[in-house]
Amino acid sequence: MVVEGGQKASEVARDLGLSPTLLARWVREFEERGGKSGLLVDERAELEALRRENQRLRMERDFLKKASAYFAGQQKPDSTS
Repeated sequence: MVVEGGQKASEVARDLGLSPTLLARWVREFEERGGKSGLLVDERAELEALRRENQRLRMERDFLKKASAYFAGQQKPDSTS
């Protein structure tokens, strides 16, 4: 009601017979956990950093595949074997 409905915590607490302090703590904990996703703020930041790193590593891998294919085609056959 507070998070999705945009109602004031004090009004919702009064309507539900809760302490405004208790409801405010629940809302704060919910938001600290990233809302609906259930991730903590630091977990969300770590996930985003890992996704960026994963993307960078994929690009590097693809580049190395292309480079190795290019250089493999450039090598002359070994006539001493």
